[in-house]
Amino acid sequence: MRLLVTGGAGFIGAVTVRRLCEAGHEPIVLDDLSAGHREAVAGMELVVGDFGERALLRDLLGSKKIDAVVHFAASSLVGESVQRPGEYYRNNLERSLALLDVLRERGVMRLVLSSTAAVYGEPVVIPMDEEHPTRPTNPYGETKLALEKALRWYHAAYGFASVSLRYFNAAGASADGSLGEVHDPETHLVPNVLRAALTDDPVPVFGTDYATHDGTAVRDYVHVEDLADGHVRALESLERMGGASVLNLGNGAGFSVLQVIEAARRITGKPIPIRKASRRPGDPESLVASSGRARREIGWTPRFPGLESILETAWRFARTHPHGYRS
Repeated sequence: MRLLVTGGAGFIGAVTVRRLCEAGHEPIVLDDLSAGHREAVAGMELVVGDFGERALLRDLLGSKKIDAVVHFAASSLVGESVQRPGEYYRNNLERSLALLDVLRERGVMRLVLSSTAAVYGEPVVIPMDEEHPTRPTNPYGETKLALEKALRWYHAAYGFASVSLRYFNAAGASADGSLGEVHDPETHLVPNVLRAALTDDPVPVFGTDYATHDGTAVRDYVHVEDLADGHVRALESLERMGGASVLNLGNGAGFSVLQVIEAARRITGKPIPIRKASRRPGDPESLVASSGRARREIGWTPRFPGLESILETAWRFARTHPHGYRS
């Protein structure tokens, strides 16, 4: 299939673009490079632009003969979304609706959405399956949930087929260490922990008073290569599945912030100092997935289920790219 991949120069997008090529597809990346990196998609077809710009989309869909879309482009920082909700509604919802409308106009009726476990909010039960109540605690999760709901209505009204992949904490790096997390500012735990291993600067631990076994937040870390595989499988299952499906992608195991730091100390051989800090607004206490539906529906099983394998690949990238892609 010839695919339009919005936000394909970002962390998960770039790894998925490579995996799509390996699976025999032809991805065309659309990214404004505000958070993505040209170097991450070197050798791929890249169009620099706004995924919500209707004229650009009409031209791309017509000239490139696109069959389906994989939609990564979004603002995705929980704390920032609490501080700047309008930006998140405009970028994640308004622009995405413009994308959907142009896709429908051009007869491109298949889409895989990069969604998030943030749609669930505070857990009622652990692990969480797709039937868990959706009560987001921040605008990031709220806007992703609103887009998921829009996709259900687009299917009901127009027959638009989609799969929304609710993944948990993306981490790790490509197996060869060439693609990894590079954000500015960096807010994700794993790259910040590994940066601390390189610099000896203390890593902030946001919240030490949660009702968990060690007082720090618990998350389900899923390897970026596994997420990429999930997107390919969802895309290739769209025609069979139809409808507007939602699937969790997670390992089904939760690790606390302090557990991640301790595992990173073992892998790096570095002391990794910490600095206790206040909780971040909108951060749930614990998020752990049940991914049984993804296993049943698209045959997805994580190949990197252990915390150590996630950290080892991330450490390989951190050591070879200490200053990001321009090392």
